[in-house]
Amino acid sequence: MAEIPWLNPSAEPSAVGTGSRPLPAGPWSRDSRLGIASARLSALADCLAVAVAISLPWSTSATSILIVLWLIALLPTLNIRSVRAFASPAGALPVLLWLLGAAGMLWSDVSVSERLDGLSGYHKLLVVPLLLAQFHSRSQGKWVLLGFIGSCTVLLVFSWALVLIPGLSWRGRNVPGVPVKDYILQSAVFAICAFALLGQAAELWRRRALLALALVLVAAAFLANILFIETARTTLVFAAVLLVLFGLRQFALKGAIAVCVVGVAIIGAAWLSSPYLRERVLHAIEDMRNYGPRNVNTTVGLRFEYWRRSLAFIADAPLFGHGTGSIPQLFRSHATAETHPATIARNPHNQMLVIVLELGILGGVILLAMWVAHLALFRGAGIVSWFGLVIVVQNIVSSFFNSHLFDFTQGWL
Repeated sequence: MAEIPWLNPSAEPSAVGTGSRPLPAGPWSRDSRLGIASARLSALADCLAVAVAISLPWSTSATSILIVLWLIALLPTLNIRSVRAFASPAGALPVLLWLLGAAGMLWSDVSVSERLDGLSGYHKLLVVPLLLAQFHSRSQGKWVLLGFIGSCTVLLVFSWALVLIPGLSWRGRNVPGVPVKDYILQSAVFAICAFALLGQAAELWRRRALLALALVLVAAAFLANILFIETARTTLVFAAVLLVLFGLRQFALKGAIAVCVVGVAIIGAAWLSSPYLRERVLHAIEDMRNYGPRNVNTTVGLRFEYWRRSLAFIADAPLFGHGTGSIPQLFRSHATAETHPATIARNPHNQMLVIVLELGILGGVILLAMWVAHLALFRGAGIVSWFGLVIVVQNIVSSFFNSHLFDFTQGWL
C-alpha cells in the first residue's frame, strides 16, 4: 500500500501533496508551524514577565531591557481573543486614560518636548491590558508572583547582612541596609511581600502548619526590616490599611478587630524598641506642626505646599485641566521672588492631583474608575487575588503621597 505522506511525521513539506485536492493540516502544515512558533513565543513571554518581576527591586536598566524583550515576544502572540482584555473595564480604563493624556497635549501651553515628556508617564498604562491578555486564562501568572517574592527575599538577606555583619566597609547605597535603589522602594516591596506571605500562611495553616509558620517568620523578617532598618512613612500608612484588609478578608469583622489589636501590640513593641521608627514618626509630626508660609522646606511641609498650590491651579481649569506636560510650567510661572526654590516642583507628589492638574476632573474620574476596576479584579478568593489586592491597595494609598503611577519602578510595579 502506498504511504500517505501527510500521515508520516518524517515527510518533508515539499514532498507532500500533488494535484488540486487540498491537503489536511499536518505536522508540517503552515498552521501547525505557526502554532508551534506562537507557543514558543508565549512561553518566552511568560519567562520574560517573570524576569521583569525579578529585576524590579534591583536594577532600572535590567528592567527596561527586559520589558522591551517581553513586548517583542508577547505582541506577535496576541489574537482576536486578546481583545477581551482590552474590552474589560480593568483593561480599557488604563487605555482610556492614556488616550485622554495624549489628547491633553492639544490644549497644553508648553513646548512639544514638554508635552511628550508629560505623556511618557502615561505609557505604562498601556501594559495593563497586555498583561491581562497574557495571563487572564492561564496559570503561569503565579510564577511572576513567586519570582518577585523570591527576588525580594534575596534583597532582604542582603539588607540584613549589611546591617548585622561587622567589619564591612560598605553598608549600603546612601543609607545602611539599602543595597540598591532607595529606601522608599525597598520598604514598599518588603511590605507587599510580608502581607502576601501572611495571606498564604493563613490559607495553609490548617493543612500545612509548619510551612505556614515558616512563611510567617519570613514575613516577620520583612516587617522587622521596615521597622528597624529603613522605612518610608507612606509604607507605614498603607501597611496599616493592609492590616485591616487582611483581618477582614481572613477572619471577618470580629477577627479583623482581633488582628488590629495584635497589630497595635506589635507596633507598640516596635515603638518602644526602635529609636529609628520613633524618630521617623515624630519628625513627621513635628514637620506638620511647624508648617506655615515661612516654614515649608521640610519633607512634609513641601508636600503641603505642593498640594495647596495645585488646588489653586486646578481651580483655574477644573474640567479639562491645563494639558499634558504643563505642571512644571505652572509652578515656574507662578513663582515670585519670595517663593522658596524647593517649592517649584515638577509634580505635586500626589497622583490624583497630577491627573486633575493636566486632564481636569474628567481625568480624575477615569483614574478613580480604573482603581475601582482593578480592586474588583481581585475580589475573589485565593493567594493570587490577595496578592493582586495588596499591589493595587499599595498603589492607591501611596499615590496619595507620591505620583507613583508615573515613577519608573513604582509605576512598573
